[in-house]
Amino acid sequence: MTTTVIDLIRHGEPEGGQMFRGSKDDPLSPVGWQQMEAAVHGHDHWDAIVSSPMTRCRLFAEQLAQRRRIPLHIEDDLREIGFGDWEGLTSRQVQERYGDHLSRFWQDPINSNPPGGEAITDFYQRVTLGFDRWQDKLASQRILVVCHGGVIRMVLANVLGIPLEKSFAGFSVPYACRSRIQVDQSEFGTFRSLVSHQP
Repeated sequence: MTTTVIDLIRHGEPEGGQMFRGSKDDPLSPVGWQQMEAAVHGHDHWDAIVSSPMTRCRLFAEQLAQRRRIPLHIEDDLREIGFGDWEGLTSRQVQERYGDHLSRFWQDPINSNPPGGEAITDFYQRVTLGFDRWQDKLASQRILVVCHGGVIRMVLANVLGIPLEKSFAGFSVPYACRSRIQVDQSEFGTFRSLVSHQP
């Protein structure tokens, strides 16, 4: 049997603060850098890092990979969901402009996705494909994945069998949140479990 340990960490606070950022490529704020440094410990051991290509993830991943002298892989499929017309808006601004559409999105993202945004079914498919790709390529290693809140929610929904329509309501995923997934593979198949989730 082989065991793969995968730590997922959400990026820290970006410049500009809380908003629907999606494909908006803001870097980390000074507070965001501090959050990420505080979330990574000296006793953490990884064999490789996989990162979203977005600046708020990639720059920290590059720095950490260089510091730890481990390989870094950039995975485009692990970028955040595209929020369409909501990009760059705060929750309050979305509520003011779109009424109860925001609350309907949180309750049922399948049927209430943002105007011009990426369908959550498409988002789920690309995230799980990207995640599974590196789970297979780096099997039996310890991996750090630097990504986004929506990406982590899709991975956890997949691992735990959470219905997709409930995937955005099931977990709190604040900045620099860490989750650990263990993948055990044997002749009897593959078993994935959530070991920890630290909001």
